[in-house]
Formats: sequence, C-alpha cells, structure tokens
Amino acid sequence: MPKLGMEPIRRAALVQATIAEIGAAGSLDVTVGQIAKRAGMSTALAHHYFGGKDQIFLAAMRHILREFGAEVIAGLRNTRTPRARAEALIAASFAPSCFAPETISAWMTLYARASTHPETRRLLELYQRRLRSNLTHALRPLSGDPRADAETLGALIDGLYLRAALSEDGAIDVAKTTALRALDILIGDAA
Repeated sequence: MPKLGMEPIRRAALVQATIAEIGAAGSLDVTVGQIAKRAGMSTALAHHYFGGKDQIFLAAMRHILREFGAEVIAGLRNTRTPRARAEALIAASFAPSCFAPETISAWMTLYARASTHPETRRLLELYQRRLRSNLTHALRPLSGDPRADAETLGALIDGLYLRAALSEDGAIDVAKTTALRALDILIGDAA
C-alpha cells in the first residue's frame, strides 16, 4: 500500500515526464513506458494513475495551461487601465516560459490532436474561450466591438505563437510586437 500522499507526487512526476518526453520526441510519439521510466516508476503505475497516454497528455496540457494562467495573473496584477490589461494578456502569450522546447512540442501536439480527439479539442477550446473572454473584458472600454476585436486578437496571438515557435530564431519579440501593433490598429485612439 503506498504512503498516504504519494499519489499527487507521482501524478506530478508523470506529468513532468510526459512534457519532457513529448519535448524530446517533438510529438506524442512516445509510450507510457517511456514516460513512466522517465518518472522513475512502472508502466503499470502510470496506467493506474491516468489510464493511458491520452489521459496523461491531457493532464500535462492542463498543467501547462495552469502555468500559462499563472503567467496571465502575474501580468494582470499591476495593470491599471484596460489597455495595460490587453498588453499584459499579449505579453503573457509570448512569455519565455511559453517557448520552452518541451512546451512548444506540447502545444503543437494539442493543436494537431484537437481535430481528431474530442477531449483534446475541448481543452483547446477552453484555452481559446478564456483568452477571448479576458481580451473582451480588456477591450470593452476601448472598442466598438470588443468581442470581434478579441476574436481577431486571439486568432492573431495563436498564429503568431505558432510562427514564432516554428521559426529558426524564435522570433518571439517580433511576434509580440506584431500583436501589440494589431492592438493599436484595433483600438485606434481609444487608449
């Protein structure tokens, strides 16, 4: 019988191992055995905690999304204006933590699997809804159509992230600057 309290530690180890294995492979082309080995436990234990590779991947992406959420909260903490709020959301989307190689591989896997795996699609849609909702809130006092402008900015952020993640030099600063320039165009003199 495992010690009381070992389950959260083992689950966290499996999540970290999943992110690392996806990063090493560049995709979800890994086995539960590889993930379990990296986490220092048996394949059977990994299956016991998560059921299978899809569930471990979803747990890993939830972890990455929680880290992104923490980045957003930290960025929003000291904002005083709607424009500063929108800028903080853009900055969080292009934070260095979002561009760790293993995080990029996990995001790419999420996007690729979303078209064929309903649970993965729901997780991607959850991220997109939260981003759109936060942007809409920030843009409400600045835009004639905050929902449409939030949708535009959200799509642009996703596209710029993918471009920056796939570029040879990272191009993170260029992506962030482009998103901020789009914000200027959308809200005009309202800031």
